[in-house]
Amino acid sequence: MSLFNFFSKKQQQQPGEQSSLDQAVAKTRESLLGKITRAFLGKNKLDEDFLDELEEILITSDVGVETTLDIIARLRELASKEGVNGADELKVLLSRVVSSIMPVPNNPSGQSIPKPYVIMVVGVNGVGKTTTIGKLAAQFHAQGLKVLLGAGDTFRAAAVEQLRTWSERSGADMLSLGSQAEPATVAHDTLRKGVEEHYDVVILDTAGRLHNKVGLMNELAKVKRVMQRFKDDAPHEVLLVLDASTGQNAFEQAKAFTEATEVNALALTKLDGTARGGVVLGISHKFGVPVKYLGVGEGIYDLKPFDAHEFVDAMFGKKE
Repeated sequence: MSLFNFFSKKQQQQPGEQSSLDQAVAKTRESLLGKITRAFLGKNKLDEDFLDELEEILITSDVGVETTLDIIARLRELASKEGVNGADELKVLLSRVVSSIMPVPNNPSGQSIPKPYVIMVVGVNGVGKTTTIGKLAAQFHAQGLKVLLGAGDTFRAAAVEQLRTWSERSGADMLSLGSQAEPATVAHDTLRKGVEEHYDVVILDTAGRLHNKVGLMNELAKVKRVMQRFKDDAPHEVLLVLDASTGQNAFEQAKAFTEATEVNALALTKLDGTARGGVVLGISHKFGVPVKYLGVGEGIYDLKPFDAHEFVDAMFGKKE
């Protein structure tokens, strides 16, 4: 079975199992779209006054300055070519612009999928990192894939036990050397087991500390080096987990981790509990890293593979 079958909409939208993306971004949509609609009230074209107001709306919605300026520039250019007649056309143009600036995940398929497929998960404590690992493991295991979790967050005893709980809940196996073990040793032994025992997926948890950048860089680099002794292309995915509800703090975390290691995928959690969903756009665009997963609820199947067009449709309302 393909490693990425669980990205299919059919599997992700089982009744009673997964919260709606529309519901998850409802607070963001009501806040952002409400402000934009009020700012454009009575207008039938984009003038500079409206664009100035739109700039302020996007920035205060945690989209970020760089991303906002890019959106405004592209919107101005598109509107000059096609025109804007009313709020509905504005929403359509905004949707097109926002979709165009978002990096697209590069999901391997078929013969291109390495075995085991190694995911190193990074992020600070409290963002939902271990929960994200558990949800990923559950969805992979549900496809009949053999999944191994590595308890590499050894600086916090609770993290090891939390991961153990998720391994039991998801049906995945787990390797732990205890809460005092060296993280690089856990990574080494986990990948060795993954290779020698023919696992399909290996997911490695890492310490959730955001200490000085030099220490962070050295620690994560060491973990990667020891994994590459058994598999020179590992890890295939360095997944940074961020809490969407933290707004600008999420930007700072993304900056630190993208400087410390080669992050190539993002997971944004707790999207359903915040009006700050604009951070999804801003972080992905600013750091050039695609969003791969969205946490849209508490359930085990409430981790949704990211689709830029679906997300933008949910944010700005369905396009006709």
